[in-house]
Amino acid sequence: MTEHRDSLSALDEALPLQERLVAAHESLQDMFPFIVRIAIAIYDDKTDTLSTYMHSSGSDNPLDHYQASMSEAPSLKAILDQKLPRVINHAVTYDEDSAEHTQRIGRAGYAASYTLPIFNEGVFIGFIFFNSNQRDVFTERVLRQMDPYAHLISLMIINELSSIQTLAAAISTTGRITHVRDPETGSHLDRMSRYCRLIARGLEHKYRFTDSYVEHLFMFAPLHDIGKIGIPDSILLKPDKLNDAEMAIMKSHAKVGESIINDLIENFGLQNFEHTEMLRNITAYHHEAVDGSGYPHGLRGDAIPLEARIVSVADVFDALTSSRPYKDAWSNAHAVDTMMSMAGKRLDADCVMALLTQMDEVEKIQEQFGEDTFG
Repeated sequence: MTEHRDSLSALDEALPLQERLVAAHESLQDMFPFIVRIAIAIYDDKTDTLSTYMHSSGSDNPLDHYQASMSEAPSLKAILDQKLPRVINHAVTYDEDSAEHTQRIGRAGYAASYTLPIFNEGVFIGFIFFNSNQRDVFTERVLRQMDPYAHLISLMIINELSSIQTLAAAISTTGRITHVRDPETGSHLDRMSRYCRLIARGLEHKYRFTDSYVEHLFMFAPLHDIGKIGIPDSILLKPDKLNDAEMAIMKSHAKVGESIINDLIENFGLQNFEHTEMLRNITAYHHEAVDGSGYPHGLRGDAIPLEARIVSVADVFDALTSSRPYKDAWSNAHAVDTMMSMAGKRLDADCVMALLTQMDEVEKIQEQFGEDTFG
C-alpha cells in the first residue's frame, strides 16, 4: 500500500474560513502554480452592491475594502445575467476611464483570470475569482480540473453565510414573537448596520481591518439588541422616561443578550465559526462608554472592544435621527452637533469622525432605508 497525503485534509479541521480558503488555494497551486490569488466578493441584494469579502493572497491584494454597485461592473453583471463563468486569458488592459476595480486589477499585473458566479439554490450570492500571473493558462483541460475546487470553495462560502443568516433569522423570529410592537424597526437595523460598515471602512487603514472583519461586522450589527427579548413590553414600549427601577431592568438586556448569543452559538454548533467573539462583544458591550459611564461593566476607552464602539456610534446616530414613541426624529445637523459633543466622552472619537465625514453616504442610506412602521 502506498502512502498518500490528502492535500485538502485541512478542510476537515475546525478552522476559520480564511484558513480553509488558503488551504484550498495551496492544494490548487500544487497542480497549477500560476494561480496566485483566489478572491471572493459577496452581494447585497438590498443595495445591489458587491463587496470584497475574502482572499487567499496575503497582503498582496489590489481590491482590499472595495465596494461597487453592479451597474459599475457591467462585465460582472454580464456573467450574472448569463449564469456562466468568464475566462480572460490575456492581460487586463485599462485606462483612466475604466472602472476602479479594473484599474486596480490591471495595476496588480494579473495576466489572466477565471470568474464564476456563486449561487445557492438559484439565489445569487457573489463571485469567486481565480487570478494568474501567466497568460493563456486557462485552457479547457485546466478549467475542468479547477471547477471542482471552485464549487468546493463556493460551498464553503455558502455554508458560512447560511450559518450567519440562519442565526440572524432565528434571533429575528424570536424577537418578533416576543415583541411584535418593538419600536426599533427593520429599517433601523438596515441603516445602523450600514453605518457600521461605513465607520469600519473609514477606519480600515488605521486598524488594518480585513474585508472579512468589515462584512461580519455588517452582518452581526443587527443582533446587538437581542437581549431586549427579555425586557417587558411595559418598559420596552413605555412612551415616557423610565424611572430608576425600570432603567435597571432595561440595562439588563446587554447581559441577557450575551447569554442568548452564547446559547445560540453552542446550539447551532458555531463554536469554531469565524468572528464569534465579535458577535459576543457587540451584544455585550455596545452600551459601554469610553469615559466609563456606560453599562454593564463600566469599561473605559480601549478596554471596550472596537466593534462594540463602532456599533454604539451607529446605533446612537440612528436613534437620534429616528422617531421613537418618546421623541421625534432629529435633523442630521442637530444629530451631528450632538455626536460631536459626545465624541471622546460617551462615544469613541475616531468612530464618530469616521461616520460624520461620510455624510453623503449616510444620506444615501437614509433615503434608501426610510422608516418602515411595520419593520
